[in-house]
Amino acid sequence: MNLNQLTIKEAEKRLRGKAFSCFELLKSCLNEIKKKDKEINAFITLNENALNEAKEIDKKILKKEKIGKLAGIPIAVKDNILVEELRCTAGSKILENYIAPFDATVIEKLKKEGAIIIGKTNLDEFAMGSSGEYSAFGPTRNPHHLSYVAGGSSSGSAAAVAANFCLGALGSDTGGSIRLPSAFCGVVGLKPSYGSVSRYGLIAMASSLDQIGPIVKTVEDAEIIFNIIKGKDELDSTTIDLNFKTEKANLKKIQNFKIGLPKEYFTKGLNEEIKGKIDEIIKKLENQGIKIKEVSLPHTEYALACYYLIMSSEVSANLARYDAIRYGKVKVEEKKIKNINDWYLEVRTKYFGEEVKRRIMLGTYTLSAGYYEAYYLKAQKVRNLIKKDFENVFKEVDLLITPTTPTTAFRLNEKQTPLEMYLSDIFTVAVNLAGLPAINLPIGFAKNNLPIGCQIIGNYLKEDEIFELGKIIEKIR
Repeated sequence: MNLNQLTIKEAEKRLRGKAFSCFELLKSCLNEIKKKDKEINAFITLNENALNEAKEIDKKILKKEKIGKLAGIPIAVKDNILVEELRCTAGSKILENYIAPFDATVIEKLKKEGAIIIGKTNLDEFAMGSSGEYSAFGPTRNPHHLSYVAGGSSSGSAAAVAANFCLGALGSDTGGSIRLPSAFCGVVGLKPSYGSVSRYGLIAMASSLDQIGPIVKTVEDAEIIFNIIKGKDELDSTTIDLNFKTEKANLKKIQNFKIGLPKEYFTKGLNEEIKGKIDEIIKKLENQGIKIKEVSLPHTEYALACYYLIMSSEVSANLARYDAIRYGKVKVEEKKIKNINDWYLEVRTKYFGEEVKRRIMLGTYTLSAGYYEAYYLKAQKVRNLIKKDFENVFKEVDLLITPTTPTTAFRLNEKQTPLEMYLSDIFTVAVNLAGLPAINLPIGFAKNNLPIGCQIIGNYLKEDEIFELGKIIEKIR
């Protein structure tokens, strides 16, 4: 096995045992990037100082100095999360030349444990997309089949892990942006509970929905990164104090788990091969003595419409700051600029992509006088109903298993309308509306050799239960 194919857990153990050096591990990843990333387009920027950082960690290991839990592990970071002195574009031309002035809280935590940030990964512009095709820096291609999409919006992070360009990555998830590309690329992707991980230093898309999480090769690796990045942050008022650790002593025996299958997620339109693979997993879990029960989330049918109203409203507010004056530098035709309105019109028309403009306009309309109550306020009421559906279901069961996506990865340029694209999020958006944790697990391949994923949804702050069930599924799949 090449070093870049190791899991975080395996690499950490072997690095400490001096089976190889941090420099060798990082070089293995960089060589793979050099060979394949021209085709895949997972990275926007590479960290030119990474090899020097690896050498420094090797010196510490030789001197038997104390090192962190991720010492020497190459981690990729979605390019909407700030890494000091590295470019942070959010996949947009309007931020093409923006250099991050500080580290996001999650980056500080990773660096404290010795992780090496190998580079910044491609994404749909401002994290708005389900395919990875809306990046201003070109689409990310699926490592399993280059004529197919990698999924979005954390397309580069999922593709980088699947292609063994790094041992793990960070993504952000607003309506499925970690889980969906993880499903399409055949890797593990965790969307944590809202408030469990700091968003300080994340370029905001929709602040009541966004969450940073890991994309990795195994459930155990997701658990390792989550336990490092979670916790209270004074710089993010939405974070909460998390004292829990994933202790088996605090968990029920896995055989005492009750798993719910929401009937609304197994309806017409779900790819038969995905349904078949999930049915196989369910049978194997039943053979392990785990109880399975059909449950209902009656307001699921409204989740997509509710999500797109709330998300676009928050987008219209959050993206108001991007004027190419405060952040980033752009070229403009001076002759056209007579006043500030001309500046905004010129800059935003030229440097925002079509999908970003579409969502800003939809959100602005939704929040405008005369429409606020009919759309935004009503969507918030429906959001509460969706949240209550989950609260009621979790009185009956411990966890839910659903498909992550209605189909496997689709071809580049296949989806011709925004609505076709939005339907890719149909099984993921409700989790964000309710603030719950969920993980994508790869469970096999379709006949066309593209990965199939299933989703485990947990109750609020029950990541530990998700990890336990995820490890069982990894063994039996």
